Amino acid sequence: MQDKPEIELKLVSDPMYLCGARELVGCIAQRIGFDDIDCSKIALAVDEALSNIIRHGYNKAFDRPIWIGISPLRPTKNSIGGIVITIDDEAKQVEPCSMKGRSLEDVRPGGLGVHIIQEVMDEVSYEKRNGCGMRLKMVKLAPRPDELPRLSDRKSSCNPQNGNKHTKTRSRV
Repeated sequence: MQDKPEIELKLVSDPMYLCGARELVGCIAQRIGFDDIDCSKIALAVDEALSNIIRHGYNKAFDRPIWIGISPLRPTKNSIGGIVITIDDEAKQVEPCSMKGRSLEDVRPGGLGVHIIQEVMDEVSYEKRNGCGMRLKMVKLAPRPDELPRLSDRKSSCNPQNGNKHTKTRSRV
């Protein structure tokens, strides 16, 4: 995949624009070949990420920049294709390894965005941007036509040797 996304959207951190971002991502995912359920899940992951940036990164400021990058993963001999979504901000930087949701046993409203993102997407990584802000990269692989949905084997790594990155990948077994 190239470094520059094929589609770039810049918006301000106003929740009013979340609906448009969800619709754009969902429509692109559909054009790439995802079914309606996966399109909705991908859009939900983007919505959760944007909401977290606004709420936690920008402390509910409605005038800060957010960039969304979208690129298809084209099928190759080793891959079935999919979608790559990056979300960049200029919010306060945090250690990528600290990007985790609260315990699922702590039952109360809200606070499940990171869990949702990790459950929906096949690869999730957080990293500090140079200077300021954070980058979230999410990858969703397209299902093979003959593949039934299966439970995932989840792998998470938070290795200091990875520098300012935290990556979670899910193998499709």
